[in-house]
Amino acid sequence: MEKALRVYGEVLRLVRRLPKDSRPYYAKYARENFVNYRDADAADPSALDELFHRAYNHSIWVLNKYSVEESAANRLKEICLG
Repeated sequence: MEKALRVYGEVLRLVRRLPKDSRPYYAKYARENFVNYRDADAADPSALDELFHRAYNHSIWVLNKYSVEESAANRLKEICLG
């Protein structure tokens, strides 16, 4: 649970780097996704790793869409993949 909260917090920090008009959409999108997966089996590390990997990949996709430097997600990468 702690790792999931760290990932969520970092995703929200990345949302602040997006253009102002797109921030509410992506903040809501992130929250909805984390809420949808809150019942994921914490005893299954591979399932959680897959979710964290998807969170990182999707964040990179959004950053690229808005031409935000990928290095902004280095901290998220450490949390999700490290």
